[in-house]
Amino acid sequence: IRKFIVGGNWKCNGSKAMITSLCTDLNKGESVAGKNVEVVIGCPYLYGEFTRKALRSDWGVAFQNCWTGKGGAFTGEISAEMIKDMGNEWVILGHSERRSLPQLKETDETVAVKCKYAIDQGLKVMFCCGELLSEREAGKTMEVNERQCAALNAKLSKADWANVVIAYEPVWAIGTGKVATPEQAQEVHKNLRAWLAKTVSQDVAMTIRIIYGGSVSAANCDELAKQPDIDGFLVGGASMKPDFLKVVNAYKIKEAK
Repeated sequence: IRKFIVGGNWKCNGSKAMITSLCTDLNKGESVAGKNVEVVIGCPYLYGEFTRKALRSDWGVAFQNCWTGKGGAFTGEISAEMIKDMGNEWVILGHSERRSLPQLKETDETVAVKCKYAIDQGLKVMFCCGELLSEREAGKTMEVNERQCAALNAKLSKADWANVVIAYEPVWAIGTGKVATPEQAQEVHKNLRAWLAKTVSQDVAMTIRIIYGGSVSAANCDELAKQPDIDGFLVGGASMKPDFLKVVNAYKIKEAK
């Protein structure tokens, strides 16, 4: 059985006061140690160590980006080695905001290079993929997601995939309040798994965790969790609220099925 995983993505938000208050609330939730769920919080670089000290020890800390290779004369960047050196295991890469914001515009190739380098340094990667509303309306949902995943596959060995979680995030449903229906999300997850079986291996397809991100909240997480190919969530705004604990507990819905 694939271990349910819930990621929180605080994006470019936070202060010491907010993190202290939020972690106080999140730390009240029941322990996930030994349970069939993993929880990782993606915080801004600057608050990495502060968050790690404030946050419960049974949850992990991720960073939201890293450089394409080793450190050097790359002002403002953070290397995978630095993330590892600080004792963190996870990095979120390829988020739609990094792919599509005009100030950033990361290409499929750039994201893939980052992922491969991070994995080679011993990090685990949450790899984000997803289509724009215009692409969905044009019937290109799977074309876009397969293109983004194919760029990654071109860089990875089959063994590397063990250190990847795919986060399907339809761009039209991020921060908009719109949510893909459970059926829409399941369809893409199922198709991604089929693509992996055909392109990488049947074993990778069956073992990799594919999680959903796109306005996930305490209100909709249980219905999404019931879908057979949804293995967890990557949560934005709702991860900065105490009821994020309800999203984490959606793993119990999966267990009950």
